[in-house]
Amino acid sequence: MTSNTTISVSDKTSFYNTTKILTIASTGWFGVTTLGLWLFGIYILLFYGKATLENHFERWNNVLPHGYVTGDWLGNLVVGTHVLLASILVIGGPLQFIPSVRRHAPRFHRWLGRLYIITAIIVSTAGLIMVWTRGAVGDTIQHISISIQAVYCIIFALLSFIYAKARQFNKHRVWALRLFMVVNGVWLFRVELMCWLLIHGGPVGFNPKTFSGPFLTALAIFTYAIPVSIGLLELYFYAQRKQRKALSLFVSTLIFLATAIQFVGIAGAMMGMWLPRLAEP
Repeated sequence: MTSNTTISVSDKTSFYNTTKILTIASTGWFGVTTLGLWLFGIYILLFYGKATLENHFERWNNVLPHGYVTGDWLGNLVVGTHVLLASILVIGGPLQFIPSVRRHAPRFHRWLGRLYIITAIIVSTAGLIMVWTRGAVGDTIQHISISIQAVYCIIFALLSFIYAKARQFNKHRVWALRLFMVVNGVWLFRVELMCWLLIHGGPVGFNPKTFSGPFLTALAIFTYAIPVSIGLLELYFYAQRKQRKALSLFVSTLIFLATAIQFVGIAGAMMGMWLPRLAEP
C-alpha cells in the first residue's frame, strides 16, 4: 500500500512538473509574440495611417515596392485594404487566446473571432493579388512560398469557423491556433530576418538590393510553405497529449529557443525598421 501510494504521488508530481514546464514555455512565447505583434500593429497604423491622412500615398513604396501606383485606383484599394485589415489581425489575434477575455467577455470573443476569420481570408486573397499583379521583392520561390501560406490561411480560417459553428470547440481551438501561426507569417519573416541581421552584423547569405539569395529562399520556404511554426505547434500538442517528461523538456527547449529568436528579432525590427520609418518626414 505504501509503495503504491508513493508511486502515485511521484506520478502526480511528474505530471504536474511536465505540464508546468510546457505552460511556462508556451506562456513566455505567447507574451513575447503578443508584444511583437502589437508593436507591429501600432507601426502599421501610424506609418500607413499618417501617409494616407496626409495624402502622401507614395510613402507606401518605402515599405511595399509598387504599393502605390498613380492612376491604378483599384490596385491601390487592394493594397490599402490589405494593410488596414492586417492591423486587425496582428492586434486582434492575441486577444482571442487570452483566457480572461474568453471567460469574461465571451460575446466579444465570438464577434472578434468572426472578424478575425473574415479578415484573414480577405487579407490572404489581397496578398495573393498583390504578389502576382503588383510585383514583389525576392525571387519566384519566395513568391510561391508566400502564396502557399495565403492558401493555408484561407483553409485554416474556414476550418476554424466550421468547427466553431458545429460547437466542436476543441477542434476549433486547434485550427484557430494553426491559423494564428500561419497568418502571422509575414511578421515572423521580418522578425527572423532582423534576428539574422543582428547576429551577423549585416546581410549574409542574400543580396539586400535584389532581396534574394539562399538564406531568404530558405527563410521563405520554412516560414511560409513548410512553416516551422506549425511544426512547433504540433510538437506542443503532441507533448501535451503524451505527458512525458523528456519529450516535454525537449519541446519546451525548442519553444524557449523560438521565443529568444523572436525577442531579438522584435528588438531589431523596432530599432532598425519600425521606429526609423515612423521618424521619416
